[in-house]
Amino acid sequence: MFLFLIIASLGLVMILVVLFASHIRQYAAGGVCKSTERLDGKTVLITGANTGIGKETALDLAARGARVIMACRDVEKGEEAAASIQAAYPEAQVEVRELDLADTCSIRAFAQKFLREVNQLHILINNAGVMMCPYTKTTDGFEMHIGVNHLGHFLLTYLLIGLMKRSAPARVVVVSSLAHNFGWIRFHDLHSQGSYNSGLAYCQSKLANVLFARELARRLKDTNVTVNSVHPGTVNSDLTRHSTLMTIMFTVFSMFLKTPREGAQTSIYCAVAEELHSVSGKHFSDCAPAFVAPQGRSEETARRLWDISCELLAIEWD
Repeated sequence: MFLFLIIASLGLVMILVVLFASHIRQYAAGGVCKSTERLDGKTVLITGANTGIGKETALDLAARGARVIMACRDVEKGEEAAASIQAAYPEAQVEVRELDLADTCSIRAFAQKFLREVNQLHILINNAGVMMCPYTKTTDGFEMHIGVNHLGHFLLTYLLIGLMKRSAPARVVVVSSLAHNFGWIRFHDLHSQGSYNSGLAYCQSKLANVLFARELARRLKDTNVTVNSVHPGTVNSDLTRHSTLMTIMFTVFSMFLKTPREGAQTSIYCAVAEELHSVSGKHFSDCAPAFVAPQGRSEETARRLWDISCELLAIEWD
């Protein structure tokens, strides 16, 4: 009898899902960037633009007339993504450059070449990231989540911020996550050497993204360079490749998840929306202001993380 009830319940759920599929998809899709702003003459840099929401963001901004530079660890996949964008928009200005955020030498080499060859940067989208990977370290010995998701982008932004100030008005968009709500900055064990949980390490790095965006916005006040963080939503992408369980769950419940195009909407919104020209230090989701966890609003934590990040990267950023 109990087994029958379970089967009947599952059957009922499946029927409801089929009946209301269109409504479920519409709700799951979330907010849409409605701005028609053109970006002719503007230069955009997007990290991790060879796949997922990064690729969709690149496609949208290229279609608006921007020169889009796709910074990718895997250049071959980046070239494939660029080719698909140009196939869709023959006039698109897209180019691929190699960048490994898990290696500070690669980041510095990328920035050095970028500054030598590109004379303006109006939009920087710190999009690349890793999620729930096994315990590994970057080339410089940082735990992979905090190393790539936070420290890599911290260094990249530091190296390019001067150019952005000279190109102002300019915008920095930091892709974070709702997961920041479950994160804590473990200053006593930032690199998870004492204990490691891939989920918690990911959440810590996403909280670091929010804190970085808020502190950078504070430091860039009156420079005409704005900084905002975004939660793209729960997106059905290959970001879950390191977790078999999550991959299975995302496959089963794909109807309830955003497509990469839908997940890119808030990044695009923060990059182009006219009404955000002077908005900085905020967090967005579904193209609207979003809740930030208390630990993400702590000025003390943000400043402490900033100082430690500078120390780890051996840089001075006043």
